Amino acid sequence: MASSKKPVKTAKPAKSKPKSKVPAGGSTRRARPSDDRADIAHADPALFDPLTPGEIADAIRTLTEDRRLSSMAKVGRYRVICSEPLVVKPPHWMAGHRLARIVAYDYAADRTVDACIDLDAGVVAHLELTRAQPMLSRDEEALAVSIAMVDSRVREKLALGDVAQTALHYWGRGPDDLAFARRSAAVVFGRADGHASVVAIVDLLENMVTQVVPAEHW
Repeated sequence: MASSKKPVKTAKPAKSKPKSKVPAGGSTRRARPSDDRADIAHADPALFDPLTPGEIADAIRTLTEDRRLSSMAKVGRYRVICSEPLVVKPPHWMAGHRLARIVAYDYAADRTVDACIDLDAGVVAHLELTRAQPMLSRDEEALAVSIAMVDSRVREKLALGDVAQTALHYWGRGPDDLAFARRSAAVVFGRADGHASVVAIVDLLENMVTQVVPAEHW
C-alpha cells in the first residue's frame, strides 16, 4: 500500500548578504583622500627654492605682457623691487604650482605693482595696484648715492673723509615737501666712525638732488 504522506519540500537556504568592507579600526566612515597635513607633508620642497634668473625673466615678461600693465611696459619707466618664490597651501587652486611674487614700481604712473605669477601656467594669477611705496631696491639705493655724489651743492658741504653711509627711502613730511608725492631717497654722508654730517634728498623720478641739509637739522 502506498504511503499517503506527501513529500516535504526543503526550504532553500537564504542568500548571505555580501560582507561590507570595513577598514582597519572598525569605522565605516569613508576616509578622505588626503587632508591638509598630508598635502603639506608631501609638498614639493623645490617650490621653496629661490627663483632662477630664467624664472625671474619669465615672470617679468608675463607681467609686462598683461593688458592691465600695457602702459607701464610701453613707457618702460619701472623698476623691479622684489622677486621671490611664493607657496600657497591646499585647498587653494594654485597649491603645488611654481609661483613668483613680483613687486615693481611704475615711475610713470607713480604706483606700486604687486603681482603673483603662475610660472607653470604662464599667467598673472593676482595683481594689485596701489599708491603705497615699497622699500628701495638695491639698484635705487646705488643710483641715489651716485646722483648725490656728483651734485656740486653736496660736494661743497662734505668734509674731508666724509663718505656715503647709507641711502634710505624718504617720504616727505607734508604736502609742501616735494618728496611727499614723489619717490625719493635720503643719502646720508658722514665719517666712517658713524657720525653723520650731511643729508641729500634725491628725487628718483627726475634723478636730481632736491635738498641738501645738515644732518643735525634733518
